[in-house]
Amino acid sequence: MDAKSQEMIANLFKAPAAARAAKTLDRAIFAKSLPTFAASVRENKLISKYRKQLEKTNELLSLERFDVITPNPDPALAAQGRKCLILAPSINGSSPDTWSAELQEGTKTGDLQLVPFELKIGYDLWSYLDVMRSILPEDLHGEIPVGFNTAGHVAHLNLRSQYLPYKHIIAQVIIDKNPTIRTVINKIDDVGTQSEFRTFSYEVLAGPDDMLVEVSEAGCFFKFDYSKVYWNTKLGTEHQRITALFKPGEVVADVMAGIGPFAVPAGRKGVFVYANDKNPESFKYLSDIIRRNHTEQFVKPFNEDGHEFIRNAADYVLEASMRGDCATIKAKVSRSATKPVPEPKRVPLPPIISHFVMNLPASAIEFLHNFKGVYHGQEKLFTPHTDVKLPMVHTHCFAVKADDATPLDDICERIYKEIGVKLVPGDAEVPGQVGIHEVRDVAPAKRMFCASFRVPPEVAFASRS
Repeated sequence: MDAKSQEMIANLFKAPAAARAAKTLDRAIFAKSLPTFAASVRENKLISKYRKQLEKTNELLSLERFDVITPNPDPALAAQGRKCLILAPSINGSSPDTWSAELQEGTKTGDLQLVPFELKIGYDLWSYLDVMRSILPEDLHGEIPVGFNTAGHVAHLNLRSQYLPYKHIIAQVIIDKNPTIRTVINKIDDVGTQSEFRTFSYEVLAGPDDMLVEVSEAGCFFKFDYSKVYWNTKLGTEHQRITALFKPGEVVADVMAGIGPFAVPAGRKGVFVYANDKNPESFKYLSDIIRRNHTEQFVKPFNEDGHEFIRNAADYVLEASMRGDCATIKAKVSRSATKPVPEPKRVPLPPIISHFVMNLPASAIEFLHNFKGVYHGQEKLFTPHTDVKLPMVHTHCFAVKADDATPLDDICERIYKEIGVKLVPGDAEVPGQVGIHEVRDVAPAKRMFCASFRVPPEVAFASRS
């Protein structure tokens, strides 16, 4: 479309005067019209041909979510099923000398006939931002709420105070423009500061107060009450990154497992996971999610305090391994196979934990002192007596957002205060070093990290106090 057409279309989406600073949504005021022309096609089988030609000459209407093929404006022809192609607003049906050669040729042969057309747009063609710019005062256009967490059909906002007077209309437009969203809520306290379970108080801004949601991630199905447990869809990439580090047959201790976004996908790939969460509601839903995803043989749920779980998990695993706990995997056999069914494969539970996951960024580092003595008296299970390394710990945490070494040094210092061993930023596989991965920004000056390191021998084999 040429510059003139673009300008005319842009004028269609200019803010209606009646919308400015509205507190309720009137969709009707977003209906507008523009006189233009359409190319009536003699036979519908010619539509594809001329659509391609007129797209190349930029003479067709170009408007997102708008179909340029429409019934003929003549009711009699429309009744016969005749169609037309809506032309760009700048095309003057009375001035053939301004038309492309293709359009002129089509009219000469009788394949096309230019007819007046009233281009109408309604609220459904306005984007979320277009509507918001129409409604919100201009001084609020700089940070229009566009980002929000989702959990199934629920959108979770964290509105700043200046947008609260418009909270209900913002929520309704979000529902209108996001077909999968049915409920919009606004958080009214800070996760992790007012609730040890990372749950939050909320108000419903639009839609039903229905917080029982269903989510699919990494091929796993999760069903839970979003108001009673912690879930963050924005951590999906981090869930996959960490889970990819686990090898089938290893043991992972997930200290703050929530409802299992690390544990259940790991279990699906044949990793043994001891998954713990202190929140009784998380434990309830985790147990159900394990069952729904058929990972009972690999994922075992616990409902303990995280400090105690770290101190106990190594003993749990060692004891279970010594008594012969295992997973039994049935062989996949084709229905048409005539050979004898193979014996189920027995996957023994190893005696040691390969990874600890600690996804409680507000305070996970403060749990690290519990690793002192975690393998006291069990030195012969590890190098140099075997080829087994001490567990890798993945600790999520918050730190200041900066481009220099400030956050890395801060994280290392906090780890030192807990375990008494000085680590420096680097490679998690190198003794004395910690790998620090940037996960995501959570505020203008705050970033989430994941610090990974192997438990130092002087920590793991220390006397238990």
